[in-house]
Amino acid sequence: MTLEQPTTTPAPFPDSGRPVLWWPRPRQLLVLLLLVCALFGVPPASAQHGHPHWLPPVDGDVVKEFAAPPAPWAAGHRGVDLAASDGVEIRSPADGVVSFSGVVVDREVLSINHGGGYISSFEPVESELEVGDSVTEGQPVAALGTYDDGSHHCDSPCLHWGVRLFGEYINPLLMLGELEPSVLLPLDNS
Repeated sequence: MTLEQPTTTPAPFPDSGRPVLWWPRPRQLLVLLLLVCALFGVPPASAQHGHPHWLPPVDGDVVKEFAAPPAPWAAGHRGVDLAASDGVEIRSPADGVVSFSGVVVDREVLSINHGGGYISSFEPVESELEVGDSVTEGQPVAALGTYDDGSHHCDSPCLHWGVRLFGEYINPLLMLGELEPSVLLPLDNS
């Protein structure tokens, strides 16, 4: 008479009673990484410091710098003012879709959604574009306008250019590659 060996299946817990930790193999990690990249996308090669590279909307110098407010509701300068002449052509800094075109308080404003959470706004402007119109990088989208009373945002004609990333204002000059992002360093010099 022959005795058969009993068959056993591995228990989920080794003899120690603790759960077995599962570590992925290199091939599994690679597949996971590729799936995440496919799902969320890979930033374009032109991205510098996490931001795409845009064209300036006008050729003027910066008249007033960006000044981030200490809180979302506090005072600040949520964009840059660029020197321009009356009626100068304003160009789209990147491809996008017009998300707002209308009057805010006493001036006409144009906003363009560039995708990826980026929205640029220009004021004061005169534009024939409507919400939903597609624009391409460098395309003329407006002309520099004035406030209802004929005055300007600055002492002399200028374009106020704001950029929001997922609703938070950022310095538009970051989009031109003219600024390095801030890096916080420890206080103890270590």
